[in-house]
Amino acid sequence: MLVDKLPDLATVAAGALVFGQAISSETFSRGLMLIGTGIWVTLMLVAVFLSGVEDQP
Repeated sequence: MLVDKLPDLATVAAGALVFGQAISSETFSRGLMLIGTGIWVTLMLVAVFLSGVEDQP
């Protein structure tokens, strides 16, 4: 079940940190964009890793 929800969590995290800046009145921060992208990549890799672990007996 965790494997199914990690990509959703990754998308929400990236959306909040990257696209949330576009609709706010603050200036766009490349640092927050990189953090959001890094969180997305990390959570997706964890999901891929865990999906491989679940398939094995």
